[in-house]
Amino acid sequence: MMTGKGQNHSGTGINEAASSEVALLCFGLHAASRAMTAVYRPLLEELGLTYTQYLVMLLLWEGEPRLVKELGRTLELDSGTLSPLLKRLEAAGLVRRERRAADEREVEVMLTPEGRALQERARHIPRAIERATNLSDGEIEDLRVRIANLRASLRRALAE
Repeated sequence: MMTGKGQNHSGTGINEAASSEVALLCFGLHAASRAMTAVYRPLLEELGLTYTQYLVMLLLWEGEPRLVKELGRTLELDSGTLSPLLKRLEAAGLVRRERRAADEREVEVMLTPEGRALQERARHIPRAIERATNLSDGEIEDLRVRIANLRASLRRALAE
């Protein structure tokens, strides 16, 4: 029983409706992420890639070489996730890794000719995903910005 704004009968100050809305927001984001991944899966299986491997390839198609630590920072992947992923892409003949001559602590990742050729086979994917969302370009951009803002807010909350 609510006794005042934000107060329940026990005086804990928890607004149960707001708490429920936050839980539903979290579930909605989780379910949307799973649904998006499910739409990507068959498209990426044709290329022999996982979603995370596809993200790495997108970055490399935008420009290469890329430092391993840059890929990790951009995709928010730790080295325990990124290193095996790059090893699999390398074993598939799509990328190669080389230590930088100027600083051997840094490893660069670059596309092989096969990795570059894969870009042509992947060109249809963004449009297929866009169609699946049933959102306009403006709606997609608005949603992308809102999600980025939410992510930034949550990171700030973690840092406090």
